[in-house]
Amino acid sequence: MEKQSLSQQTARRLYSLIAAEKKLSPGEKLPNELELSQEMGISRATLREAIRELVTQGVLEVRRGRGTFVSQRVNEINDFGFSSLDQVRGQLRDLFELRAVFEPEMAALACLRASPEELEDILAQGERVAACIQAGKDRTQADRDFHAAIVRATHNEFMTRLLPVISQAVETAIVSSDQDGQLAQYTLQDHALLMEFFSKRDPDGTRHAMAVHMRHAMDEMGLDMG
Repeated sequence: MEKQSLSQQTARRLYSLIAAEKKLSPGEKLPNELELSQEMGISRATLREAIRELVTQGVLEVRRGRGTFVSQRVNEINDFGFSSLDQVRGQLRDLFELRAVFEPEMAALACLRASPEELEDILAQGERVAACIQAGKDRTQADRDFHAAIVRATHNEFMTRLLPVISQAVETAIVSSDQDGQLAQYTLQDHALLMEFFSKRDPDGTRHAMAVHMRHAMDEMGLDMG
């Protein structure tokens, strides 16, 4: 595997903040260069390279004399038409069928390719999800962040571009099928298994655990895959 440069890794992290974690909205100005580079633990030169890459992709735009902003069109660019899943409920079956195909392989790749820091982040985000469930709190953002950490660790640009789809699907599953708390309990069990295999750097186990997780989500949503 070709090792990604630090600027490419930074661009991927910024994209995740925008597309999956929703911490920067379309039209929103990025924090100043010094503040953002310090927050991300990188040099200003690396940050500039990452920003240039995202500007080229149309994710960010530079306005002379005003700063760098998230493009108003960022959702159109990369959300594959799933920006409003409540309007395309009929497509949920196809969406989760797609997730069942690619997310187990995505998890296995992440298990193999994650840097020590990325692996630590995956495990930390998994613990956040568990803490939310055990405290009876909304876990939507924590669950998004967990899946986003896994996707980032694949070091695959096109998988990263699927983050908006995964993010919307996670939220929809929680909102539409967790009234009795059963999906939360499945998530607690499934994530614990996933984190165990990630900790062991076992890609086959990770692949299997993610497949089980997808199956539970689909069953709880009543999505017939027959």
